[in-house]
Amino acid sequence: MNARRRLQALLALAMLPLAGTVAAQQEFPIPNKPIRIVVGFPAGGGTDLQARLVGQHLSQVLNVPVVIENKPGAGTMLAAMEVQKAVPDGHTLLYTPSSTLAMLPHSLAAVKYDTFKDFTPVSLGALGPLVLVLHKSIPAANVRELVAWAKANPGKINYVSQGVGTSAHLYGEIFARQAGIDMVHVPYKGANDVAKDFISGRVHLQFASSSAAVALAKTGEVRMIGVVAGKRSPLFSDLPTMGEQGVSGVDIESWVGYFGPAGMPPATVRKLNDAIGQVLKMPKLQEDYRQGGAEAKPSTPEEFARIVRGTYDEWAQTLQKIGYAKQ
Repeated sequence: MNARRRLQALLALAMLPLAGTVAAQQEFPIPNKPIRIVVGFPAGGGTDLQARLVGQHLSQVLNVPVVIENKPGAGTMLAAMEVQKAVPDGHTLLYTPSSTLAMLPHSLAAVKYDTFKDFTPVSLGALGPLVLVLHKSIPAANVRELVAWAKANPGKINYVSQGVGTSAHLYGEIFARQAGIDMVHVPYKGANDVAKDFISGRVHLQFASSSAAVALAKTGEVRMIGVVAGKRSPLFSDLPTMGEQGVSGVDIESWVGYFGPAGMPPATVRKLNDAIGQVLKMPKLQEDYRQGGAEAKPSTPEEFARIVRGTYDEWAQTLQKIGYAKQ
C-alpha cells in the first residue's frame, strides 16, 4: 500500500465514529428508516406479543415502519448485546424484562455489558409479577402445603428454569433456602421445551413470568399458587404473595421496559418516550395486556432510570445475603 492509499485508509477509519455520531444526531425519526425493537425471546411468547402490540401502533404514531426482531439466547443477553452496539439514533430499542439488566449482571460472570454505561432507559413498558406455578401431580393448593409436602418428600420436587443464573433459577434457589426444602434444579435452553415438559408433568415447579403463568394455567395441568411481589398484584388479586404464605425474601418485583444504546440524544429519548406512552395508554391495548397477564405501564425516562437502579440494587443485596456466587 503506497503512502496515499495508507492516508486514505486512515482517514476512512477516523471518520467511522463521526458517522455514527452524525446518524445519532439526525432528527428523529429518520424518514423511512425502520425502528427495530429487539426481544430476547422467540416469537409468540408474552414479551414478544407485547412488543408487537406496541409496534403496530408506534409505527402509526411516528410514521415510520416498526419491526420486531427476535434474538433469543443466553438468557436474553444476546438481545442486550445487539442493542448495546447499535447506533444511538433511536431506531434500535431493546424490550426486555428486569432480569436482563438488573439481575444477570449479579448472577452471571458471562455478562459483557454495563447496565448504566451501555444503555439508555427510555420507558417502562409493563408490570407483571413472577408467579409460582405448580404441576397438578404435586398435591398442594398453596405454598404452605407445597412446603409441607416437600419436607415430607425431600428431593422429589424439581424446579425448572431457562438456564443457570436466570430469574427462575435464582427464585427457586432463594425459595428452597428460605423454606428449608430440598429441590432439584432442571435448567433448559428454550421456553418451548419448558412449557411442553411442564404440562406433561416431567417438571413440577417454576417461577414463571405472569404471561407464561396465565398460559400454563389455561391448560388445566398447572395451578398458580403464589406471586413474587411485596403486595398482591391487581392482575391476580385473589392470589397471595409468597410473604403472605410464610416465605420471606421472595419479593423483588418484575417489570419489562424499553432501552436504547448509550448516547441517545435527550430529544430523541423524549420523543420515543412520548410515543410509547401514547400507545401504552390506549384502552384496547391495556385490555389486551391484561388478558395476557400484564399491566401496561408507561413512565418518564427519569422514573424508569430510578426503577432500574432500585431493582439492580435489590438483586445485589439479595444475592449477597444468600451467599450466591456468580456462575
